[in-house]
Amino acid sequence: MHTIAVLALDQVIPFDLSTPIEVFSRVRLPDGRPGYQIRVCAERPEIDAGVFTVRVPWGLDDLRAADTIIVPGVADATAPVTGAVRDALRAAAENGTRIASICSGTFPLAATGLLDGLRATTHWAAADLLAAAHPDIEVDPDVLYVDNGQILTSAGAAAGLDLCLHMIRRDYGSAVAADAARLSVMPLEREGGQAQFIVHPHAPTPQGSTLEPLLAWLQENLSSELTLADIAAHAGTSTRTLIRRFREQTGSTPLQWLHRARIRQAQHLLETTHHSVERIGAQVGFGSPTAFRDRFKRTTGVSPHAYRRAFS
Repeated sequence: MHTIAVLALDQVIPFDLSTPIEVFSRVRLPDGRPGYQIRVCAERPEIDAGVFTVRVPWGLDDLRAADTIIVPGVADATAPVTGAVRDALRAAAENGTRIASICSGTFPLAATGLLDGLRATTHWAAADLLAAAHPDIEVDPDVLYVDNGQILTSAGAAAGLDLCLHMIRRDYGSAVAADAARLSVMPLEREGGQAQFIVHPHAPTPQGSTLEPLLAWLQENLSSELTLADIAAHAGTSTRTLIRRFREQTGSTPLQWLHRARIRQAQHLLETTHHSVERIGAQVGFGSPTAFRDRFKRTTGVSPHAYRRAFS
């Protein structure tokens, strides 16, 4: 079982501390087994969390057994990191442990030097401070999270949920991540500067919106050749009004939404069937295998074959 160690530092932000605990504890594999074992670790048995004190059952030595370490945000991003915490994180990184930070947790992680030369993010309000304090880090304030492989960082508050779901998808695939997202009452995809790959066999629909029937119709007709005019005609509106409503209710254009829905369906088919890449491309509405491969790689960053190897 994959072990998650959540590192509680002094002045830990309670929301950031509880986010990985809640999200990863909800993960169940297809056979019903839990996907993760979760431990909260700290340098001392009791940690100041602002409005209350956290009693922590595991120490820094227990970080060694973790497959993933998560560093939640802290109220004072400029607070120094103790040598013991810094050494424990560096030793874990040297052993190949995956390390992720949430919100201002990027600051104690940056203090270890593990982010030097890498791209990273943090809460937008602290991005300039991070860049000034650590000029060797490429700070990107416009994204929800950054995945460098072994080292990951996320922006503030709800972006920690996006990061956790992304790691679940990396570990167990989109179906398990989608189930965790539903249990967490979390959207499976949010607009942002960085593509979100928490996928689901059905595209997210804003329930109760005026577009809900149209989005359901689009989902049922992914394999059809649909133009903007076709979609507008089915909706009984002008293309200009259709585009405006999509912007307001989904944050994207009709064709962008359709492309993402097709790619999500393709991911589901790549994970759950043995159909050829060419057949899957046709099933989800791409006119040629080349167009499908190009769009898939632009959206996910990998080829359909590479995705299937990773997540089937």
